[in-house]
Amino acid sequence: MEIFRTVHEVARGLGQVNIRVSKSQIAFRRHRGFAYVWRPGQYIKSDVPAVLSIALPRKIDSPRFKEVVHPSADVWMHHLELHKETQVDDEVRGWMQEAFDAAG
Repeated sequence: MEIFRTVHEVARGLGQVNIRVSKSQIAFRRHRGFAYVWRPGQYIKSDVPAVLSIALPRKIDSPRFKEVVHPSADVWMHHLELHKETQVDDEVRGWMQEAFDAAG
């Protein structure tokens, strides 16, 4: 999947990254996870090929996010639907960098 390869390239470019693969997702981690790629079609009827979930220390208001949730006191999870790899642009790279740094 080209979307995953693009997200993987970005994550590798941020620094030392560990990857954990499970049935439901691929997690990019430092000391804790900072980005996750998963297929919504595994859970619901959806034509979206992939979702990139980015764990940030703050809420970002952007119309690009399908949903933003606050699962713990210091993490805001931002869900971005990806239909093609070109959506992983400089803005997304910046969010991933911030999430990488916060996962320290």
